[in-house]
Amino acid sequence: MLHLYRYPEDSSALKKQLQRSIAIDTSVQVAVDEILSQVRQRGDSAVLDYTEKFQGIRLAAMRVSPDALDDARRNTDPLFLELLEEAYANIVRFHQCEVEKSFFIESEGGVLLGQRVTPMEKALLYVPGGKASYPSSLLMNAAPAQVAGVKDIFVTTPCGASGEVSQDTLAAASVAGIRSVYKLGGAQAIAAFAYGTETILKVDIITGPGNRYVAQAKKQVFGHVAIDSIAGPSEVVIIGDEFANPEFIAYDMFAQAEHDPDASAVLITTSESLAVAVQQCIEALLPKMLRCDIIALSLRNNGAIVLVESIEEACTLSDTIAPEHLELHVEHPWDILPNLHHAGAIFMGPYSCETVGDYYAGPNHTLPTSGTARFFSPLSVRDFVKHTSIISYSTQQLLKNGEKIAAFADHEGLQAHAESVRARLRVL
Repeated sequence: MLHLYRYPEDSSALKKQLQRSIAIDTSVQVAVDEILSQVRQRGDSAVLDYTEKFQGIRLAAMRVSPDALDDARRNTDPLFLELLEEAYANIVRFHQCEVEKSFFIESEGGVLLGQRVTPMEKALLYVPGGKASYPSSLLMNAAPAQVAGVKDIFVTTPCGASGEVSQDTLAAASVAGIRSVYKLGGAQAIAAFAYGTETILKVDIITGPGNRYVAQAKKQVFGHVAIDSIAGPSEVVIIGDEFANPEFIAYDMFAQAEHDPDASAVLITTSESLAVAVQQCIEALLPKMLRCDIIALSLRNNGAIVLVESIEEACTLSDTIAPEHLELHVEHPWDILPNLHHAGAIFMGPYSCETVGDYYAGPNHTLPTSGTARFFSPLSVRDFVKHTSIISYSTQQLLKNGEKIAAFADHEGLQAHAESVRARLRVL
């Protein structure tokens, strides 16, 4: 089921097995180009046409009615509604710690320099839907936007052929206090909010995961709007030693693999006995899983068990992969944390499984994939704010430094830059 590699001897074969890329098929790019162009030119008409083509219904209204939102909350199982509320409170509480403050620095001669932090005005949160519902994605995207102070928050999620949106997603929107929910999906939804249409407002930022058409659309509208990241298939790396529980690891690998045949689950271990035990657990437990076919395909095509000589070597290999999720099933996880530099989220110890982070703990589950954890970060309040520099220069300091500043401009051959300073010096 899972390929077994010894590192570093099998490093070339392992690299080939785990190769990840954010590159998207050319045919997808061509299709998205056409969708973006049509929506930009024809607005609502194109959005409705593509919704009918891809979602199977000609919508009479693109926006979910307030009554439907209220009904979803009222009809949701009370225990699940309570769970949504608890999870959202945890997520908000965590993101409140990320809030940045404006600052000002007063220096000699009456100079005041600073940075002002202000929220974006309009945000679109894309929530996958159609065949499945992901209320957790709505909560994870809504919390940092709300904590940041975004004034207008819109949600869009694909409806089914009946025109209905997942009741769980609508209940989550209600819990988050979001009233503007749309029934749109795919590249056409991204285009509508990136460019604006007759009835849809152009936003400042688009966040949230989606299929490869959504990912490509977000990539292509970047610059018209801000985006969070280009999400690829989900992935987990597990570092385990001889103290690890093989059943925990097997289920955690399944939890990643059941997302998608392209998902990746990798165990890196110093213990050959653990590697064997995990293989045995996988073989015993897999037939019991509802999504066993998807799990099997994912593990075969993108999974691995890697034997290393030391935990230090395991950390080095994990950093090379730079996984979205990293679980530490070792006796002393905090001792090795300083050796780990590249991961979207790190789960400490055997009882901090990824599922806890996906739904309830508080840190955001929208994480960098495909090795981009080397330079990207989880979705946060910082994604929904912008920074403006403030410069207040005094006459005293311009007299003192103006000629030096003008000389710098002269050195770059920019005469008007220099003269804009010297004109002021002549009247002081």
